[in-house]
Amino acid sequence: MRRRTRLRLLPVALVATAVVLAGCGSSNSSSPSSDATLGLDSVKISGNVGVDPTVAFSGQVTDPTTTTKVLIPGDGPTIEKDDAVFIHTVIADGYTQKTVASSYKDKQPQVVTLTSQVSPIFLNALVGKKVGSRVVVYTTADNVFGAQGNSSLGISTKDAVLIIFDLLKKPLDKPDGATKPAPAWAPKLEKTKGVISGLDFAGTPKPDGTLKAAVVKTGTGDVVKKGQTIAVRYLGQVYGGKKPFDQNYDGALLSPQIGVGGVVPGWDKTLVGKKVGSQVIIAIPPKDGYGAKGSPSAGIKGTDTLYFVVDILGAA
Repeated sequence: MRRRTRLRLLPVALVATAVVLAGCGSSNSSSPSSDATLGLDSVKISGNVGVDPTVAFSGQVTDPTTTTKVLIPGDGPTIEKDDAVFIHTVIADGYTQKTVASSYKDKQPQVVTLTSQVSPIFLNALVGKKVGSRVVVYTTADNVFGAQGNSSLGISTKDAVLIIFDLLKKPLDKPDGATKPAPAWAPKLEKTKGVISGLDFAGTPKPDGTLKAAVVKTGTGDVVKKGQTIAVRYLGQVYGGKKPFDQNYDGALLSPQIGVGGVVPGWDKTLVGKKVGSQVIIAIPPKDGYGAKGSPSAGIKGTDTLYFVVDILGAA
């Protein structure tokens, strides 16, 4: 479900992280530092992957040289270009000597797909690394945020910044569980070249106003917990609709935080407790969807029951 259908994907504090990964910088190096200038080697970064790192400065850091360093090597699968990966991100400002953003503190990692839309400075840093690694990118703010810096984080354009990435896990490519028969209330899944492309409501009974969910592929992964970030592919269509109002089977993974009001209530109520690797069909009445107002921009009326198929491909 995209923004037009009222999904809230990132809290304000994490917008900075999204900007970092999609930043405009493309430099791989800058001018060399002088002997009197402090750089990355003067900063101590401690803690294990999966835990908010401690960043300790020994003085104001001003070296403009762009550097990438693997702080902790992982032993998981190698991350290739175009792979998706769950990432925790921490940003520190070498000028103010403060940590200014942390997805650990927000309790919300991101799912990032390392396509060509990601800044080359970060593609070069992350592609080829292994899951379980902690990687730091050290550069100047203009390489990350552009000439304006990032005023919301208090970062000026020429401040030295450290961006720490913890590479947590890769999402699955597709559901991995055994197939189960769909219940009578569920529409049939239409596929085009093997990819889900719509819902067929022929013979499907009229909605009865109750929230329903059925697992049609039983995942073998961990149980999804309230507050986690999940990686999903999905398709949504109103009852009797001829085509989907939204889907991402031909696009990037959606990665909302689940169970905390970041998505429609019907998702929060049905996806928490399911296993990673599951495929779920959901029927959502208006009270658990967009309410009496509906979502006019998506063509959803206040009386429409929403049907979704959701592939749960990861959670962190």
